Amino acid sequence: MHRRTLLRAAATLPLLGAPAPIQAQRGADPRVLRFVPQANLTSLDPIWTTATVTHNHALAVYDTLYSVDSRFRPRPQMAEGHTVSDDGLTWRIRLREGLRFHDGEPVRAQDCAASLSRWARRDNFGQILDARVERWGVADDRVIEIRLTRRFPAMLDALGKSFAQVPFIMPERIARTDPSTQITEVVGSGPYRFLRDEFVSGSRAAYAKFDRYLPRPEQPEWGTGGKVAHFQRIEWHVIPDPATASAALQAGEVDWWEQPLPDLVPTLARHRGIETLIADPIGLTAFLRFNHLHAPFSDLRARQAVAAAVSQEDYMQAINGPDRSLWETCFSLFPCGTEYATAAGAEHLQGPRDLDRARALIAEAGLAGARAVVINPTDFAIIRSMSEITADVLRRLGLNAELASSDWGTVVQRRASRQPPERGGWSVFHSFGQAGNFLNPAANLLTRGQGAQGWFGWYASTEVERLTDEWLDAPDTEARQVIATEIGRVANSEVATIPLGRFFMRTAFRRTLGGVMPGTAPYFWNVRRNA
Repeated sequence: MHRRTLLRAAATLPLLGAPAPIQAQRGADPRVLRFVPQANLTSLDPIWTTATVTHNHALAVYDTLYSVDSRFRPRPQMAEGHTVSDDGLTWRIRLREGLRFHDGEPVRAQDCAASLSRWARRDNFGQILDARVERWGVADDRVIEIRLTRRFPAMLDALGKSFAQVPFIMPERIARTDPSTQITEVVGSGPYRFLRDEFVSGSRAAYAKFDRYLPRPEQPEWGTGGKVAHFQRIEWHVIPDPATASAALQAGEVDWWEQPLPDLVPTLARHRGIETLIADPIGLTAFLRFNHLHAPFSDLRARQAVAAAVSQEDYMQAINGPDRSLWETCFSLFPCGTEYATAAGAEHLQGPRDLDRARALIAEAGLAGARAVVINPTDFAIIRSMSEITADVLRRLGLNAELASSDWGTVVQRRASRQPPERGGWSVFHSFGQAGNFLNPAANLLTRGQGAQGWFGWYASTEVERLTDEWLDAPDTEARQVIATEIGRVANSEVATIPLGRFFMRTAFRRTLGGVMPGTAPYFWNVRRNA
């Protein structure tokens, strides 16, 4: 409560004596959109990382063959259309005419095939598809040809995936980069060009309108339709301190703050020059992710102990305060409110906390006093609050919990390390993501059991993987529902990940902006300066 009081007070004060790296509203170029992202942009490769800030950066720069609308229906984007052979084993996708990369080169089917191949070796959903692909090939420069060894009914759902690790299209020479190696050259075919020479991690990123981009004719809806760039330039200003970002928005020094701290939203909402709206109407899923490779959480009993000791209400109130209209408990690893949501197997998470049982599990596993490293981004307020709560819980359980604090960029890099905690690895990290990341068994980062080939934490379950493959070939909706429920039960009972609740965030922008669309990301197309 003391923290909230200080933040509210700070948000109403001018920045006396503070540096002024951002141009003030008076005399500012109206052709420039000034944006404050949720976190610092460190990795530029949206295939290598699932970091949301990198995904948002990629949305401006790259384009995709397909994307989904607000009802999660795949729609053509770069694709003109597709055909499927009678046996379902050959897909041909034709590109729209006239597409070009930012370096002036035409977009060819060869670029797309290489991009899809790289994505499919890195992404959870893509890996299932890749296992059934005989060849990522081309019929000619405008037609991609995907030959399968088995039918893949979810092809368009995979290629239209619009959340973490999206199959963005890159030039072939860049897409040939090993997917475990980050790319450093950013060349896309989207509505904005990335200005590499102006990029300063921790401070700013800049983008220029790509004049040769060809928007689709349809109205924009989420990642689909016409992506019309109305600004000549976009500037990202990284402002880790929420009070400073709030003051900058109120002063008109920036136009749009992606993710204001909930404590500060009431102040912003009262400002006559600022509008707020629920950014993602489907909501966000918060979670605690274990490192399954190393002690203490390679032991199921340690994971069960944490599950018995945590309270979702603690995390949700730390993120969004007591207003229950902005959050709810959710004990499913599939997003609540979606078709596969299930609390099966999550009995250990429901009901009151049981610290005595949790401590007994730690003792039974012989882990009392064991070191547990919680990686903690000090410049990402939401994740920092979750990390601090968990570190306190671990200490109460008798573990030697270390809160390893750094900036978000360092957390993103460190969570990819498979080294044990004493050699620079980690035990626990926290994050949150759009519901679309976890909608179905093939895409769900939180339930997939791929082990060393999977997402950070490396949860391994041959049973979950078998069921996921079965789900893909299920004959009807009812069968898929039954299989997804069993996947949820297995992953919950093995405490693959601990869900921490579902919540909603507001975005805030100056009323001088029009065309800001709700959705799963900040979309930089359609936004314009009001007259």
